[in-house]
Amino acid sequence: MNTSWRSASLVVSAVAMLALTTACGQETTPPASSQNVGATAAAGDYGSAGTGLGTGTGTGNDSSANGQSSATQSASAGELSISTNAEIGEVLTDSLGLTLYRFDKDTAEPAKSNCDGDCAKTWPPVPADDASAGAGIEKSLLGEVTRTDGTKQLTIGGWPAYRYVKDVNAGDAKGQGVKGTWYALAPDGKKAKSEAAGAEAADLPGLSTRNDPKLGEIVVDKNGHTVYRFMKDTQWPMSTACTGDCLDKWPVVAPVDAKDTKGIDLQGSTPNRGYVVFDRPDGIKQQSIDCVPIYTFAGDKKPGDTNGQGVGGTWFAVAPDGKPVGAPDEE
Repeated sequence: MNTSWRSASLVVSAVAMLALTTACGQETTPPASSQNVGATAAAGDYGSAGTGLGTGTGTGNDSSANGQSSATQSASAGELSISTNAEIGEVLTDSLGLTLYRFDKDTAEPAKSNCDGDCAKTWPPVPADDASAGAGIEKSLLGEVTRTDGTKQLTIGGWPAYRYVKDVNAGDAKGQGVKGTWYALAPDGKKAKSEAAGAEAADLPGLSTRNDPKLGEIVVDKNGHTVYRFMKDTQWPMSTACTGDCLDKWPVVAPVDAKDTKGIDLQGSTPNRGYVVFDRPDGIKQQSIDCVPIYTFAGDKKPGDTNGQGVGGTWFAVAPDGKPVGAPDEE
C-alpha cells in the first residue's frame, strides 16, 4: 500500500489516526474515535471471558454469580493433580479441580510474573504455600517466585501459575487461548495443547510462515495462529484504527526480535525500515511488517484456523512482505 502524505491526512479525518514509530513516519493525533470491528468488551492484555474452553457445567458468569468466592480463587493449591480435557489434553489442576494457567508475557528463566493489578483480579496468582505434587507430577517442577507485592506465587517448571475467574467448576478451561497469551499448564510446565495442535505449532519462531491450502503463504505467530492486518490502518505514516474494544477481538502481535523470525521480509518496501515496533499511544507495543501493524484473531482457536480472513471486508491474512492476502485491489 502506497499512501501519500496528502492521502494520509485525509485518513486522519476519517478514522482518527494514532501515533506511530519514527521509522515509519511520525504523525501524532489523539483519537476522537476508533473503528472497532467485531469487538467484545474487555481491557488490557489479560483477556476476557468466553473465548476459551470449558468441560464443566459453569455458565461463564463471574465467580461471585456462581457462588465461587474470591477467597477460593486465592486459596492455596493443595495437592496438584493431572486432569484430561477432551480438547486440550492433560492439564494441571489444583485440589479443587480448577485448571492452572501460564502467561506468555511472564518468564520462566528467571521466574517472573508480569500480571499485576486488574490482570491479577482476572487471573488470580496461585499461592506457593502448601502446594504439593500429586500422582504423575514431578516434585522438582514445583517452585515459587516473589511477586511485586511480596507474596509467594507457585511456579511450574519456572512458569508462574494462575487460576481464571471464569472457571467455576472442576474441569472448566475457559481461559485456554485467551488473548493468545494464556494457556492451561501441562504437567511438565509447558502449554497444554491437543496432539494435533501441538504438533502443528511445535517449536515455531516468534513469527514464521506456513502454506495455507486456500490462501497460500501467510504469516503465523509462535503459537501457529494466523496473523492479520486491518485495511483501515495506514502504512505511511503508520497508524491504527483498531483501539479499545477492538483489541479484545483482534489482539496485537507483541514485538518479536528479528532473529526470532523465519521467512519474513525484514526489509519491506523501504529498506531497513520495514520490520519495526509500533509504539501505540495506548501504551501497547505492536509488531509491524513493512510498517503495517499486525494482529491475531480471537476467533481462531487452533493453529491453522483462518476465521478472521475477510471479516468485515477489512481484515486479511498477511503475506511475508506485509501485503494483505486476498484483499480486493486498492484503487
